[in-house]
Amino acid sequence: MIVVAGEALIDLVPSPQTPPAPEGLPALLPRRGGGPYNTAVALGRLGSPTAFCSRLSTDAFGRSLLAGLRTAGVDTSLVQRGTEPTTLALADIGADGSAGYGFYVEGTADRLFTLPAELPAHARALSLGTCSLVLEPGAGAYESLLRREAGRGLFTALDPNIRTTLIPDGDAYRDRFRSWLPHVALLKLSEEDAAWLAGNRDLAAALKEWLTAGPAAVVLTRGGEGLTVLTPGGGEVSVAGERVEVVDTIGAGDTVNAALLHRLAAHDALSYAAVASLGAADWRDILGFAARAAAVTCSRAGAEPPYAAELAEPTD
Repeated sequence: MIVVAGEALIDLVPSPQTPPAPEGLPALLPRRGGGPYNTAVALGRLGSPTAFCSRLSTDAFGRSLLAGLRTAGVDTSLVQRGTEPTTLALADIGADGSAGYGFYVEGTADRLFTLPAELPAHARALSLGTCSLVLEPGAGAYESLLRREAGRGLFTALDPNIRTTLIPDGDAYRDRFRSWLPHVALLKLSEEDAAWLAGNRDLAAALKEWLTAGPAAVVLTRGGEGLTVLTPGGGEVSVAGERVEVVDTIGAGDTVNAALLHRLAAHDALSYAAVASLGAADWRDILGFAARAAAVTCSRAGAEPPYAAELAEPTD
C-alpha cells in the first residue's frame, strides 16, 4: 500500500462554456483537488493499493472529497474529520493552459491534521507535499510523519509543489525544505519549483547539494518538454513529453507523482536501495509512463488523472 498524506481542497475553476456575469466576474466550477488528494486518486485509478491520510471537513465539499476517494478505490481509514470548512483554491487558467492559484485557508479543516498513531503495517511508501507542509499547525504533524516513517525504513516521496502566496518567509521555508531531505528517498520537483528553492544559488549546484543530502533520485518535470531524473552518482536520464492539446495543467504534476510511484512499484523499487540500483532503461520506462499519464490529465479540464486502461501499451 502507498500512503498519500496532505491536503484535499476544492478548486474553483473558470467555466469555459459559461460567459462571465455582466460585472465581468467569471462563472466558477467546483472541482475536487489538492496535490496529495489528486495523487491519491491517480494512484487509485492506476490500480495501486492506496490510502489517504488527511483531515476532511464534514461539509458538503468534504463529503464530496471523501466520495471521490472511495470511487477511486482509495482506503479512507486514515482520514480524520472536522466541522471546519473545506479549503478553497481559486484557479486562474492562462492562455497556455497553465494554472495559478489563490487560496482561502483560514480556519479550514485540513490545517488541523494531527499525527496518526501509526500507518498500516503493509504500507510500502509515503508520499507528501504541497500546502500541507506549509500551513501550521498541520504542517508540523505532516513533517513529524515524514521523519517518523523514514526513520522506520518506509520509502518516502516528496513533491514540495511550491505555492509562494502561502509562504511568508521564503528563506525560512528553504531551510526547512533542506532539513527534510535526509528523510526523503524520491524528490520530485518542477523546474520552476527547483529554481525557487535554489533562490539566488546556481540551480545545478543546488541540485547536487540536495542529492548529496539524502534522496536516491531527483525527478525534474519540464512541462511539455518532458522529465529528467538525476541520481547522486551523476547519472541523468531524460524523456520527451507527450504531445497533446492542452486544456489545462491542473493536476498534471500530481499525476506524475502517482505514475512514478506506481511504476516504481511495478519495478519492485519502493526502497532506497532499489531506486539507487535502477538503470537507464528502467528510468526511461518509469519516466515515459509518467509523461504519458500527465499528458492525459492535461488533455481534459481539471484534475482528472487517467485510469490504467488509458495507459495500456497497444498489443500486436
